Amino acid sequence: MSTTPEHDARIAKMTFASVYPHYVTKVEKKGRTKKELHQVIEWLTGYDDKKLQDLMDENATFETFFKDAKLNPNAHLITGVICGYRIEGIETPLTKQVRYLDKLVDELAKGKKMEKILRKA
Repeated sequence: MSTTPEHDARIAKMTFASVYPHYVTKVEKKGRTKKELHQVIEWLTGYDDKKLQDLMDENATFETFFKDAKLNPNAHLITGVICGYRIEGIETPLTKQVRYLDKLVDELAKGKKMEKILRKA
């Protein structure tokens, strides 16, 4: 299932700050911690806690959020289906990056071991 230009544009304009509380709720409801969530986000983007807070304070869109991210070189190892889309089949780079993040959060919430979530080549 490929994404539409409208879908990609909607994702680009969403703010990280609007989605972040949902990530926190999702992982905490399943017994994981905000610290683990931040570890996963930092692995993917290179952003530490201060940078994450700055981006939320700025109301950064996902477009801005990922523009300055130092994407982990092993991010391409994140595969599978999230939100009805097979990650490997997503052609728009930004949409793929957002779905990488969604997939990592989902794996964390499902209780996957951190060593498995933070993929190694």
